[in-house]
Amino acid sequence: MSRTFDAPGPGAWELEGTHFTRPITPLMAEVFPPAMAKGFSTDSARYGLMLSHLQMATVHGFVYQKAIIFGAPPAAVKPPPRPIFYLITRLVPKMRARIRTGHQAINNRLWRSDLKNWDDTVKPASIRAHRAIQAIDVRALDDAALKKHFEVARDHLSNMICQHHLFTITACMPVGDFLAHAQEWTGKPSGEILHLLKGASPISNGVAADELDRVAAALKSDPAKMAVLSGGSSAAEILTQLKQGNDAVATALGAYLDVVGYRSLGYDICDPFALELPQTLVKAIRSSVDSGPRAHQSSAPEKIAELRAAVPAAHRERFDELLNEARHVYRIRDERGQYSDAWANGLLRRAVLEIGCRLSERQQIPRAELVFECRPAEMMALLDGQKEPSVEDLNERGHWRSTKTIADVPPWLGAPPSPPPPVEWLPQTARRTARAVDAVLGNLFGQPAPESTKKSVKGLPVSAGVYEGIARVVKSESDFGRIEKGDVLVTRSTSPYFNVVLPLLGAIVTDRGGQLSHAAIVSREYGIPAVVGTTEATTIIADGARVRVDGTSGEVHVIG
Repeated sequence: MSRTFDAPGPGAWELEGTHFTRPITPLMAEVFPPAMAKGFSTDSARYGLMLSHLQMATVHGFVYQKAIIFGAPPAAVKPPPRPIFYLITRLVPKMRARIRTGHQAINNRLWRSDLKNWDDTVKPASIRAHRAIQAIDVRALDDAALKKHFEVARDHLSNMICQHHLFTITACMPVGDFLAHAQEWTGKPSGEILHLLKGASPISNGVAADELDRVAAALKSDPAKMAVLSGGSSAAEILTQLKQGNDAVATALGAYLDVVGYRSLGYDICDPFALELPQTLVKAIRSSVDSGPRAHQSSAPEKIAELRAAVPAAHRERFDELLNEARHVYRIRDERGQYSDAWANGLLRRAVLEIGCRLSERQQIPRAELVFECRPAEMMALLDGQKEPSVEDLNERGHWRSTKTIADVPPWLGAPPSPPPPVEWLPQTARRTARAVDAVLGNLFGQPAPESTKKSVKGLPVSAGVYEGIARVVKSESDFGRIEKGDVLVTRSTSPYFNVVLPLLGAIVTDRGGQLSHAAIVSREYGIPAVVGTTEATTIIADGARVRVDGTSGEVHVIG
């Protein structure tokens, strides 16, 4: 089938390849864009940003985005001339109020009250909501009850996506503010500056790391179950045997799996949750037993002192203050995903898989996973016994999603991209927030031009050190089972939900992402070499090749 790529609306639409590197499922295409826009725009308004939100739309399953500027006409493709822009930002009442809100938000450190609300109210409520849905035995539901459960899980995911983005600016503002000022004062590269945040996000050191350490400690005190762990049974059987009984191992493992079991390993419902990859879980447990508790290390004081010395003396007290604010809120970047949509995504996947299993058992579709190619209304129709969509249609959709990547589609749709107005055009009180947002977006999505040979790639150096190991090319989360301890993860991009495999990795290399991408953050936190934004690592580097990753120079060489 021939497909044309037309812009989903007026303006310039950029391919979103940092988070979604392949077409998303029809269900996610319905749920994600409105929920993300609602959360982002609400948070943006609270912080008085000129950027209202990033509007998302799908074209043949690929996610495209365009920046929606507060007060701009829907069809606007570039900012107005400077004199008009000047008048709008200084005279229009709604614009003046927005700018005043932003000035107050940053001066009052709004992110501090946001973080307290997250810790005291939002995160605990989210965990309760996840566990209430998780407690339902979907296999025991009749079709009518399963439909209702699906709707509950779908609405829950929508709410959690919205919640994730209700804290986007909270997570970004103090980090961007510190980064923008530090670069202005020192001229240092962003990677060197961001290294000073190391140790401020414990969850980026591995999701449920404490629970995993307790599993390892219990196993070391139980020779019988250590024998099970090191035995030759299948991974699924090992987990089953370890969970048996009322001993310390069973208790600790139950607590660990309760937290990580239904967390998705990707951004879409087609991506598996942790319990579906028992091999990965068992390898992570074995690695934790072998290595012991991993020390959570903060950035070395000498690194902070070195960068601080490059700051003009008049600004050093301000530097200390901004660094403290960035470190204070840094952890919410990963926490908002892990305790919001990561968990909800896995729970909705479980419900959809149950629908697929029933359709497969009734021979309406040949395999349960084909249900992911259905729109929500189509799932319900098939469950009611209807015959559309056909298996042929679903197979065609599945083939498209499984064989096409962002390398196969246009990077832009619609009008030619236009840069935002220079920060200097804004009133003085709006410039600080604008610079902070620009610093974050540039270091999240920005990456260098491709620079590769037949035996090497180059990208952004995000976590220092040199490591040699076997490359494990992971193009989907189902490939996680092939990762062995000490492997180099080579992938298009990572999500916060990859954290479950961190105990196994020796280094990380990605095609996409900048200095604030997930891969950059977790590699710095975990203390392993990493290079991101190489563009071509997954095509240049063969699975199983021996590679040298230089996280200081940003180079990756195939050496065998």
